[in-house]
Amino acid sequence: MSDSTLSDNLHRLMHVYRSRLRAEVSVRDLGLPITHIRALKGICSNPESTAHSIAQRMQRDKAQITRVLKELLNDGLIEKQPNPKDGRSQLLFPTAKGSAVLTEVLKAEQHTADVMTRSLSSKELERFTELTARMVENLTNKSEGGR
Repeated sequence: MSDSTLSDNLHRLMHVYRSRLRAEVSVRDLGLPITHIRALKGICSNPESTAHSIAQRMQRDKAQITRVLKELLNDGLIEKQPNPKDGRSQLLFPTAKGSAVLTEVLKAEQHTADVMTRSLSSKELERFTELTARMVENLTNKSEGGR
């Protein structure tokens, strides 16, 4: 497989996956862009989430994440509480509404993944997961070629 074919296939996979996930989220009438979903998932999975940690985890600039978090706050999906460890930052938590939305998001993701992988064996999926994890590691490991 040539490098351009690999690159093209990865781009197509990402584009088609996101498109299908957006459609699945739309069917469930959740009304959230993918960036908002990722931020909500990060907040729900980490009880020590702050705006800074979400920006770092998502590799987005702080201004963009600030806007996303403000919209999640305005929609009643998350809430802020003072961080007892430093008194300056604020911890982010899902509300009951945010947790319910995340449950629907996870169902949408599972359905999309089921459709995406329906013709693959469990062994092929396991191998794909292993290979993509190594590729991510290769691209993020600065001493081994990542920048």
